[in-house]
Amino acid sequence: MTTPSPGLRTDQLDLAAVHAELLPLFEAYEAALMANDTAALADFFWDDERVTRYGIADRQWGATALAAWRAQVPAPQFTRRLEELRILALGPDVAVVQVEFVRSDTALRGFQTQTWARLAGAGWKIVTAHVSMIEWPAA
Repeated sequence: MTTPSPGLRTDQLDLAAVHAELLPLFEAYEAALMANDTAALADFFWDDERVTRYGIADRQWGATALAAWRAQVPAPQFTRRLEELRILALGPDVAVVQVEFVRSDTALRGFQTQTWARLAGAGWKIVTAHVSMIEWPAA
């Protein structure tokens, strides 16, 4: 039987250093996404068969499936405006990044969640991601 961990320490939540490290990485990820830079996008994700990405109408389990899917996705023919970016550091090595987005080609509102982990020898990588779009009331 495994001994339970003492849990997250509240003094390790929302560390400013984690925010400072992840914000430029997230911005670079967004630039790569809109440029359809498949090599850069692959490098943002954990190169492991346990990585998971749930998309709007797709899912990828594992780095192999993610790379194969990304290779066949065409470059976006729309723009995205990001809103309500939130970075929640759960300690010095794990964080959740959430953002809402508005695309130029639809009235639907998008939501994106990424779990980032600082991995030994690899740095910060996305280990899980989820993207969804729903009808949203006009402001």
